[in-house]
Amino acid sequence: MVSVVQNVAIDCADAYGLARFWSAATGRPLHPEDRPGDRETQVMSAEGPVLYFNQVPEPKTVKNRLHLCLRPETTRDEEVERLLGLGATFVGDHRNPDGTGWAVLADPEGNEFCVLRGESERTATTS
Repeated sequence: MVSVVQNVAIDCADAYGLARFWSAATGRPLHPEDRPGDRETQVMSAEGPVLYFNQVPEPKTVKNRLHLCLRPETTRDEEVERLLGLGATFVGDHRNPDGTGWAVLADPEGNEFCVLRGESERTATTS
């Protein structure tokens, strides 16, 4: 017997607002019953766990112990620019001159996440 990951829970100050950011970031829809002001919201997944946003009273105070890593359909740098346009902030640059590495961003509530190289970039590096 094993357990299956049902969702990835993210504590936040504005569940609906943060879910909207992640919906735009991932291209996945909000749960159809979610509305502004809801204290719990979800971003649905095509497969795998959903992103579950839970409104809590305390603010984020330290670096995440768990974070999401995104692999874009475009290039890493194009995706970084798109996410910055959605409201993310740039946290750290771990990109290397040979094209490997990642960029660390934070969502509108300060939760860090990584943007990895796109699949075409990975294929070009290994060919």
